Order: sequence, then C-alpha cells, then structure tokens
Amino acid sequence: MRRVGAVLAAVGLLTLGSGINVWAAADDGSKVTIKSPAQGQKVKSDVEIVYDLEKGSQATHVHCFVDGEYQKGWKGTVKGMSPGTREIKLVAADKDHETLAAESSVKVEVQ
Repeated sequence: MRRVGAVLAAVGLLTLGSGINVWAAADDGSKVTIKSPAQGQKVKSDVEIVYDLEKGSQATHVHCFVDGEYQKGWKGTVKGMSPGTREIKLVAADKDHETLAAESSVKVEVQ
C-alpha cells in the first residue's frame, strides 16, 4: 500500500511542471479585445479601458486585472495605478463570475 501512495505522489509531482492545467477555464467561444489603451501607450494613473466582448455561450461580462490583481468593483476605468510598466488584462466571465478562456491584455507605461 505504501508503494502505491509513493507512486501516486511521484506522478503528482511530475505533472506539476508539465503545463497540464486540470482547472482550465471553459472556452465558450467568447472573444475579448482591448481597443484602448494601446500596447505600450503612456497613460496617467487613472485610465479608461475601451473593449469589445463577443459573448459566447456563457460570457456575460469581463473581469479586470492589473499586474495579476483583480480590480474589485471595476466599472471601466482603472484607478490609482502607480508609475511604471503595468499589465492590464480583461478576462471574460459568466453569470457566476467564473472566468472563461477568453482574455486580452496590454502593457502600458504609467506616468
């Protein structure tokens, strides 16, 4: 019995770095495109994000992330970014706020 546990543990460790994502987001056919700001654009600490969401079978809205941090209560304008290079990412989400596979991102230079 110990050998079975050891083998299962070894297989689990080996798959960690393999790129296999067991919890992959659903691809419902949605598409997200950030129209503004443009890649590499210089922006102020507050910037309006203009985007298109082509809703697939599940998408109802998008979630916004800045440098990987979820922007709770985001209403279209990212506020209070500190100076430097920042990544803004929009990810499609369903009615239960579960993220889907569709996403778009840009890197901007905050002045």
